[in-house]
Amino acid sequence: MEFLDLLSLGFSEALTPTNLGFCLLGALLGTLIGVLPGIGPTATIAVLLPITFYLPPLAGIIMLAGIYYGAQYGGSTTAILVNLPGEASSVVTAIDGYRMARNGRAGSALAVAALGSFFAGTVATFGIAIAGPTLSSFALSFGPAEYVSLMLFGLLAATVLARGPVLKAIGMVLLGLLFGMVGIDASSGEERLTFSAVELFDGIDFVVIAIGLFGFAEIIENLENHEARGVLVTKLSRLWPTGEDFRRAWPAVLRGTGVGTFLGVLPGGGATLASFCAYSVEKKASKNPKEFGNGAVEGVAGPEAANNAGAQSSFIPLLTLGIPSNNMMAMMLSAFIIHGITPGPTVLATQPEIFWGLVASMWVGNLMLVVINLPLIGIWVKLLTVPYRLLYPAILLFCCVGVYSINNRIFDVVLAAGFGLLGYAFRKAKCEAGPLLLGFVLGPLLETNIRRAMTISHGDPGVFYERPISLLLLIATVGMFVLMILPSFRRTRQEAFQDEEA
Repeated sequence: MEFLDLLSLGFSEALTPTNLGFCLLGALLGTLIGVLPGIGPTATIAVLLPITFYLPPLAGIIMLAGIYYGAQYGGSTTAILVNLPGEASSVVTAIDGYRMARNGRAGSALAVAALGSFFAGTVATFGIAIAGPTLSSFALSFGPAEYVSLMLFGLLAATVLARGPVLKAIGMVLLGLLFGMVGIDASSGEERLTFSAVELFDGIDFVVIAIGLFGFAEIIENLENHEARGVLVTKLSRLWPTGEDFRRAWPAVLRGTGVGTFLGVLPGGGATLASFCAYSVEKKASKNPKEFGNGAVEGVAGPEAANNAGAQSSFIPLLTLGIPSNNMMAMMLSAFIIHGITPGPTVLATQPEIFWGLVASMWVGNLMLVVINLPLIGIWVKLLTVPYRLLYPAILLFCCVGVYSINNRIFDVVLAAGFGLLGYAFRKAKCEAGPLLLGFVLGPLLETNIRRAMTISHGDPGVFYERPISLLLLIATVGMFVLMILPSFRRTRQEAFQDEEA
């Protein structure tokens, strides 16, 4: 009965006119950036973070969450109709989705993608509602030692699940930890890596590094691409799957939902990894794997369900433990902190309206996205005709305004531009920036909890392995490290990312 009362509280918060309006705005913006290649939800949320400071806490968080999972819907539309994925997680959708459109089955592919995403989103939202209170109750027994072990496990897992060589991912995490050390040390009062710059005494602001690595770097990289975009005008004869499509799609949707929900919770996981893994699962589960690449409906249903489930289930570790599982959740963590909210086990007890309002808004947002995407397909596709030479100056302007508005300093804009160049160099070197952002966010938290644990134990390092939960997490971390150095594991990991690299 208590669960239903809390769910009712969530819907009463989510369905207020203000929160409903910002949920719709987030869904629309998410669809828009999903449709338009070269922008992405990471850069968009980084730009909009400062704006949420002026919004009610729940409304701002609902809008940013809607942008994230809304982008998964929008990316599938252009992937299917014009073979142009607007979002990384929709790359595999284009393989069979575009072929279905060429074969006159565009309506069926779009409907399967939308309905599969809605089902997966509903399941993932229900999973958050069920797992949230349970994990939060468990996390209340965590002390500083447990959080240190959990963060170490999360950072190492992020390197395993990151694209590219493991050594590069580890290097990015270490670089993120280094950037997180910049500023005045809270305990000793000594300057660390400030180079006597007064502007760095308070450290590097999260928005500065996020907009630089993802906003500016994205713009620089896309300026290299030519505007050769041919839009296939496909007449949608019917916007509903056939009985045969339904029969083949639903098992794939169920498998994709399971894969996405599981990978979304893991550190370093999320929508993109989930969609590629789901596509591999469908190829292996199919009786006719040769159909994949030629318009197999399972190649659309599985990845689309997985990316939406992965996007929403990645909120579970953030909301229950206060630990971001990927770069998008690091952005969401900053949104909570901007409003003075520390996500974790205490939120459910002290601010239940925030947790349950966000959970309820996810289901409402998924319902909105089905309505937004299917009837308005023509409008979204026409947006692709907007020249990029008009889009990029506008995006750059928003980035600069967003960075400047934090502290009203030109220094921050220049610093963000520097991170933009650094982010562009990382992309050329095929180094993923996500682990760096995780290291940057978790570094100060890791340092704080290490100091707390050592203070409580009077300098005895045994506190990390004498507590059972901490010991289990450390064993898991060591086990993962041993697994990483095994040649057979490295080969399997390389094969898993081979399709994505292509």
